[in-house]
Amino acid sequence: MLAFLNQEAFEEKKFMTEKTPICDYEGSDYRTRFWEGQGRDYEDQVERVALRRLMPARGGMLIEIGAGFGRLADEYRGYDKVVLFDYSRSLLREARQWLGDDSRFVYVAGNWYQMPFVNGLFDTLVQIRTLHHAADAPALFQELFRITRPHGHYVLEFASKHNLVAMARYVTRRQSWSPFAPEPVEFVELNYDFHPRWIREQLTSAGFTSGQMLTVSHFRLQPVKRIVPLRLLVAADSFAQLTGNWWQLSPSVFIHNRRLGPGETAVPGQFFACPECTTPLETRIDNSLPCPTCGLRWRVEDGLYDFKEPLFT
Repeated sequence: MLAFLNQEAFEEKKFMTEKTPICDYEGSDYRTRFWEGQGRDYEDQVERVALRRLMPARGGMLIEIGAGFGRLADEYRGYDKVVLFDYSRSLLREARQWLGDDSRFVYVAGNWYQMPFVNGLFDTLVQIRTLHHAADAPALFQELFRITRPHGHYVLEFASKHNLVAMARYVTRRQSWSPFAPEPVEFVELNYDFHPRWIREQLTSAGFTSGQMLTVSHFRLQPVKRIVPLRLLVAADSFAQLTGNWWQLSPSVFIHNRRLGPGETAVPGQFFACPECTTPLETRIDNSLPCPTCGLRWRVEDGLYDFKEPLFT
């Protein structure tokens, strides 16, 4: 999700873990304010083109990290089980209302630095339009590596600082930060742009093997979108995406990653784990999942598994 909240709203929506700030869209109207009827059909379609190119069409277990209201859920028809994971309970409830009673979907609210899943659970991970809220991307990558099965896939989209608009602004001194420097830039509180080279380095450090890159949203300019028919813009962007392995000059970049080599695969029947102590949670009692090790309990209500904070007795 791209952030639309103003500075005052961020002060209300920002919560802290012990070490890392989290951006919370709880109660926001992100779906109607940013997507529906907002002239972003081009962005939606070209992101779907890139996702289909990089994501295996079929599989067993998939998770979307930062799924929000479920905009991309219809792209996961080939998977047996799909977890829609987000920090916002309200957006996940919107997703559940929209998708209905499809038993393939599991709705989970929680902190992505402490994922409430057992090791080696997922065949495929998808993360689109959310990494720009990661104050500690390396820590996030390490946690996602933990829950990925050996030979699993991780399709990541990130906001690239190394784009033509940023370069032009930097050269003309209309922005202070350099699009060529490798480190991330926080241009608005809890909103980060990343350099493609830095992203590859952090993914490698976490244990992933990075592969194909796609450059996306080359024509994300309102005058262009108003003049050029949508079909032609999507076709042109689809062609231009294939340049991503040679240069990255667009504001959005997709990268396909694998967890190769030996690793842990989840024990059949195990799914959730306590986000505080990582003990598998196997028994549901009175609309909660109690942890047999640390004693914390986690709420289960109206089809939503809530790991944002434990229940208090």
